[in-house]
Amino acid sequence: MTQLAIRRWDPETALVAWIASVVSVASFFYYFHRGELLLYGDAVAHINIARRVFDSRTPGLLQLGTVWLPLPHLAMIPFLVSDRLWRTGVGGSIPSMIAYVFGAVGILRLVRGIFRASGGPHNGARFAAWCAVLIYAANPNLIYLQATAMTEPIYLALFIWAVVFFADFVRILTSVDQTEKEPTSSALNKCGLCVAAACLTRYDGWFLAGVLCIAAAAVLTHYKRAFPNWRRTLAILIFLAIAAPVLWLAYNAVIYRNPLEFANGPYSARAIEQKTSTPGTPPHPGAGNALIAASYLLKSAELNVAQGNWGRLWLLFTLVGTAFACSIGSAGRFWRCMPLLVLWVLLLFYMFSIAYGGVPIFLPVWWPFSHYNVRYGLELLPAFAVSVPLAAFFLVQLARNRNVQFAGAIMIFAGVFASYASIWRDPICFREAWVNSRTRLALERELAAYLKALPPSSTLLMYLGDHVGALQDAGIPLRRVINEGNHRVWKQPADPEGLWERALATPERYADFVIAFEGDPVSMQVNKTKIASLAVIHVSGQPQATIYRAEHQR
Repeated sequence: MTQLAIRRWDPETALVAWIASVVSVASFFYYFHRGELLLYGDAVAHINIARRVFDSRTPGLLQLGTVWLPLPHLAMIPFLVSDRLWRTGVGGSIPSMIAYVFGAVGILRLVRGIFRASGGPHNGARFAAWCAVLIYAANPNLIYLQATAMTEPIYLALFIWAVVFFADFVRILTSVDQTEKEPTSSALNKCGLCVAAACLTRYDGWFLAGVLCIAAAAVLTHYKRAFPNWRRTLAILIFLAIAAPVLWLAYNAVIYRNPLEFANGPYSARAIEQKTSTPGTPPHPGAGNALIAASYLLKSAELNVAQGNWGRLWLLFTLVGTAFACSIGSAGRFWRCMPLLVLWVLLLFYMFSIAYGGVPIFLPVWWPFSHYNVRYGLELLPAFAVSVPLAAFFLVQLARNRNVQFAGAIMIFAGVFASYASIWRDPICFREAWVNSRTRLALERELAAYLKALPPSSTLLMYLGDHVGALQDAGIPLRRVINEGNHRVWKQPADPEGLWERALATPERYADFVIAFEGDPVSMQVNKTKIASLAVIHVSGQPQATIYRAEHQR
């Protein structure tokens, strides 16, 4: 291997992995002790989607559904076999915690690679790399999310490593030494594998896949004379990048008879927006306006790293750092700045998703002064983590005096600590989860108390889309519950042989008890002529829940 080769687990990398692991485990136990792992409704949903693959009246991979991509759920399954890990939510946290550690290591690798490409000084590279790790791994919002079953930590890790391997590919290809072509192919293949995994984690990955394929094609065609095998290398990347989206589209086409079921189906973000929006008013800020949508995402990114208007300094330093990274080095300068520019692609993705895809972001400081999807701003954390240290390094280097440089470095670290300290007690992602969970958890706890009192062998009929957490809290196995997943979805809208449809029509034949929430499919479709109401649960801000007793006829 040449000097460009990277020792994957050198002492510095191992130290970052160890520190990140300690932070991950310590914060997990903190939130676990406070009972705050399951505040996000989406986290509860992710855990139970994974659980019902094997714990269901109709188990199998079709229980993965359509709206959310399958990789995070598949990763959770081994940890959710245990009933205790399922009920507490711990099984859903483990993949996120592992991803958090790999994300921190990836940030270290990425920043060191940028300096390696430019021939930057070793001390400067070490300072910038550790500052980048600090910004990423010490972020209070990411620390909370990695302790939960949310998909953002997993996606961020895959995103970071895709950029790491893409940067390795560009650095080797544009180096003066043009003899090491096998590592070039290897780096791009690894990039493709990370992109494929990202495409099965979040839809952000689909946009990332297209951007990286275009960027790789541009670099390879420019250096094609030095790399005769470029067509095969590019073809492998494109295959890996499109394989996952094509697989998901085919799955939706075969099962739901609609390849875009996840985008325009009844459970899609667009459908939910149409149901909840008020006629005559804009559905959400930024709808139909890409610039306003971008401003909301950038503001949410600011709120994820600092309090008040201090986040604007983060944006300023990030832009300066990106510009600086694009100016260092000589040969191949334009190509070598591409990996850093890729870190900004999520801004474009969310800008268009908010404007035209029915994906809202509500901020507490802007209209409508609420909390919803504020965590999406965390997707720009890798850009902050990499670019801010580069800007700091550039500004410190302007001073020739070493004492001034040292003082500047201390001020930069202090600034990061002060910024994070301002949000540590109340990270906005945690606040979002807490604000939106209070009434939901109150309803689910009260319902769970009733469910625990039911006979342990009884069968329930219940729609799981909104309040599956009540079953999780009560410890009732999902195989005891007839739900919307127990039918042949490719026979929609009605499956005459589906258990779900039969139970809705004649609940007394299939279930002992029926749980209906006002407005859900059970409440609207179940035949109530032979069932009697046992209890009605009212919680302010939540739909009324009613428990019925069915005259079960075997």
